[in-house]
Amino acid sequence: MKKIVLIFAVALMTSITASAQEINWMTFEEALAAQKKKPKKIMMDVYTNWCGPCKMLDKNTFHNKDVVDYVNKNYYAVKFNAEGNSMVKYKGITYTNPNYKEELKNRRNGNHELSNVLGIRAYPTIVYFDEQGEKIQPISGYMKPQQIELYLKLFHTDDYKAIKTQEQFNAYYKAFKPEFSE
Repeated sequence: MKKIVLIFAVALMTSITASAQEINWMTFEEALAAQKKKPKKIMMDVYTNWCGPCKMLDKNTFHNKDVVDYVNKNYYAVKFNAEGNSMVKYKGITYTNPNYKEELKNRRNGNHELSNVLGIRAYPTIVYFDEQGEKIQPISGYMKPQQIELYLKLFHTDDYKAIKTQEQFNAYYKAFKPEFSE
């Protein structure tokens, strides 16, 4: 009986830990609607099904406890397939993927119109939006937890507004002290 109780306790703790390390992903429209009730910035993970670095970002970075906690507290998190088949309404315009082919859903496919509007040129790209749903900046490439921490904090705190030159960003980068675990 003690073994059964112990096994149950370990299983329960494992499931609580696993569920506690999940970002609360939503659609872009859900995030924009949530902003109207409670203003927060949006962090959009723009990925494709075939992209290896996108899968690494999801596995290694978006499941890091520090990243999960910070994103869930300070952002609305959106996952957006840049070659997917969804219809997305943004700023009164409905965007689709007119060149989408179902048989290519796990390979290179047509670009979604919204990814073109957002200026996505590589995958993965994380696009940050302000509290009114206006695009702040897309940041391309795979990032480890301490690398994404810089951008999460830069945009959340509005420090980016004071940075006008590459030299100012370099100084910010050099002075930044990461706190997230790798």
